[in-house]
Amino acid sequence: MEQTSPSMLQELWQNLSTSVILLDEDLRIHYANNSASELLGLGQKRLLAQPFESIFHHHLIDLKRLKRYVLDDGIDCQQHKVDVVFIDNRASTISLFARKLCFENQNYIQLECRRIDEELRFDKAFNQAHQYQAARNLIRGLAHEIKNPLGGIRGAAQLLQYEVDQQERDECAQLIIAQADRLRELVDRLLGPNELPKKAQCNIHKVLESILKLSTLDSEQAVSLRKDYDPSIPDICLDEAKIQQVLLNIVRNAQQALNGHGEIRVTTRICHRVRRGKLMLRKALLIKIADNGPGIDESLKATLFYPMVTNKEGGSGLGLSIAQTLVEQHRGFIECDSWPGHTEFCIYLPFEEELGSK
Repeated sequence: MEQTSPSMLQELWQNLSTSVILLDEDLRIHYANNSASELLGLGQKRLLAQPFESIFHHHLIDLKRLKRYVLDDGIDCQQHKVDVVFIDNRASTISLFARKLCFENQNYIQLECRRIDEELRFDKAFNQAHQYQAARNLIRGLAHEIKNPLGGIRGAAQLLQYEVDQQERDECAQLIIAQADRLRELVDRLLGPNELPKKAQCNIHKVLESILKLSTLDSEQAVSLRKDYDPSIPDICLDEAKIQQVLLNIVRNAQQALNGHGEIRVTTRICHRVRRGKLMLRKALLIKIADNGPGIDESLKATLFYPMVTNKEGGSGLGLSIAQTLVEQHRGFIECDSWPGHTEFCIYLPFEEELGSK
């Protein structure tokens, strides 16, 4: 196989759809390919040696962060959905990825940029459609849950209106109270947990062992459980009861999805620099619960953590919504990935020193 010539590599580099910009240690432009020239609205010769900041009329790029992380610490840095206005007054939203590059004893920042305006418009339309469908499902679910107790209350009130026997009147009154309590419980579950976590240091593997034992005792299904624990994980500060509720809900969902045949794998790891949106955890505990069941229906994926979203007969659709709330109370987050034959929930919980650094 012939070696690629430098001229061909240069041609490939210039024809990338991604804008590539090379900044020196003073954040001056050292190189820009054709896509960068098109993005910035300036010819390559005009861009060279210009301060990067000068090519924008306005921008929200965190340049100090770029220098600190990339040049000083050598850590890759990404900034997503950054609004900019170029010097010709074109407004755009871009995504940036920065990496340190060393060449001939000089340090540079290699910037990869791309416009994401069309992606954002598509995502907005996609999300609006799913939110509309989720809202309809929520209303339908609420209507179903509310109609039954309301029917009982109405019927008991009608009997109470004409009943003269004291015992029958008392029974009707108790029925009304019970159905009203049922409605109040539904509202409380929809609002989610409102008590702050009562945290204490605990061993996450002991928590998991109790959850797995409980889920095994509660189920008669012959599901295989496999554990892949990292024994070096230190104790973590959390509300044990709340996290148990989260884990038990996800494990039971996996058991129901497997329907008596399959495997659940529980994994623990320590992760560093985990990012989700604007939240970044420098050090986090990862608990992964995966099964080899049929996977989550495509129609549910985008609204999986919304209340009243379920495809289980008799399910309330509140379990994952509550689980997400409980994890967010710990300043962590849950992610889910699923395809036919595989579903995994990843729960990220920050260590206490992470919370103190925010």
